[in-house]
Amino acid sequence: MDARANQRLRIMAAVSALLVGAGLLAVKFYAYRLTGSSAVLSDALESIINVVASAFAIVSVVLAAKPPDPGHPYGHGKIEFFSAGFEGALIVLAAIGIFKAGLSHLLDPHPLPRLETGMAVMAGASGVNVILGLVLIRVGKRTRSIALEADGRHVLTDVYTSIGVIAGLLLVRITGWYWMDGLAACIVGVNILITGSRLIRQSYHGLMDAADPAVLDQIAAVIGTHRRTVWIDIHKLRAWSAGSRIHVDLHLILPRRMSLADAHEEADALEKIILQEVAGASSVLVHMDPCNGDFCPICGQKDCRHREHDFIRENQWGTAGLTAQGIKAPEKQGRER
Repeated sequence: MDARANQRLRIMAAVSALLVGAGLLAVKFYAYRLTGSSAVLSDALESIINVVASAFAIVSVVLAAKPPDPGHPYGHGKIEFFSAGFEGALIVLAAIGIFKAGLSHLLDPHPLPRLETGMAVMAGASGVNVILGLVLIRVGKRTRSIALEADGRHVLTDVYTSIGVIAGLLLVRITGWYWMDGLAACIVGVNILITGSRLIRQSYHGLMDAADPAVLDQIAAVIGTHRRTVWIDIHKLRAWSAGSRIHVDLHLILPRRMSLADAHEEADALEKIILQEVAGASSVLVHMDPCNGDFCPICGQKDCRHREHDFIRENQWGTAGLTAQGIKAPEKQGRER
């Protein structure tokens, strides 16, 4: 999928989430008006967060698609991590309001009218949310949009909330214990509090450029597949994400006798391979280093007048080796040539 189609799909998903969320919000407040249930109110309050978060997701998706400029040379993709963190914070605030309403009904229970109608309305809303949440997560993963993926997971959390609410109302209907309505609301509050905390943690990792093992494994596999004999070693491989864009940098060890022009050609070849084979890769910085005596045991270059030690074996280029800060002793990591 090209960048333009990717962006169109993102915006369509975000706008759909906003419109569907607004409709479901109205439905849930209607159910609260019918039943007066604190558990239903807790679900409706969470839906307010869904609508606000979806609106913020649209803004972040549009901004993240803006190309790099002199003021933002790495693009604007980081805004999506802010979006996820903002949504997580809103969820935590919603949990506080839910606890307040739940405790009130738990300590002062009252009859709940028209429970059957309220449960039917909530069940229908849950079905719509299941479809919406799964679609958002799928589109988010396909387009590498953390904002959409976070919004989808939030929507699915809303489904779990609704299921808990319906179960609580069903128990109230069977037992006549109206205090269980407040208890169900408090349980819902705990569930969404956990979800909000996870989103905040995910946002923090993205803003702090935390390593993504899956991305590093993919890059390592691509480099290993296209390995050239003249590439003596690669280390200090790093990758970080900004929205859908992945930025990569690494150190490439080349023979000391190689000319600058030839070394630059090898670096360009490695850069093109990563850009073509790694989904989302938008920039690759290759730092070229000349070999020294430390690399002789893993260098199979023949007729090298700079050789100081015998060749032992070629290093195996797995993720651990490529991300290491320097050369790995061949006795600890390598494969026989």
